[in-house]
Amino acid sequence: MPAPQPAAPPEPPRHASGAILWLRDLLISAAASVLIITFLYQPVRVEGTSMLPRLEDHDRLFINKFVYRFSAIERGDVVVFHYPRDPEKSYIKRVIALPGDHIRIDHGQVWLNDRRLREPYVPEAYEDSRSMRDMVVPDDAYFVMGDHRSISSDSREFGPVDRSLIYGKAVFVYWPARDAGVVR
Repeated sequence: MPAPQPAAPPEPPRHASGAILWLRDLLISAAASVLIITFLYQPVRVEGTSMLPRLEDHDRLFINKFVYRFSAIERGDVVVFHYPRDPEKSYIKRVIALPGDHIRIDHGQVWLNDRRLREPYVPEAYEDSRSMRDMVVPDDAYFVMGDHRSISSDSREFGPVDRSLIYGKAVFVYWPARDAGVVR
């Protein structure tokens, strides 16, 4: 008959080690969140209706603050930038023209490099009839406009936006849930 095995010593209470693990995980999560918000994505709130119909007043969205370090700003991107006349304020608009582009607006119709620009993101109800003489977008600047043309304060008013003022690309609306989705 085999000799009886001695009873295993009782395990120490796991409360202390569980709390330490929980605290460790919390600190790692907080550090990761700070890094993501600081360098990659930032939540912002839309204030105003100049980007209707896609972005509504008080929508909440994420902007990618990192993308333009590795890729160029493209025509059609929805960007967030410091307002040129008051850098304490931020604006969100669509990039219409790139550096070196020729742009003019004839009774609300945008002409880019002598071609009529097709803009499916601007519903007919949001068009306007303003005109603007031909201009060349300066180097390192972008011509931006709101999708709700009849009420938007944009490059038609304050001129092209310097690249140094653009700090993010609108990526994803997360609130309200009915509007959630990729910004196009």
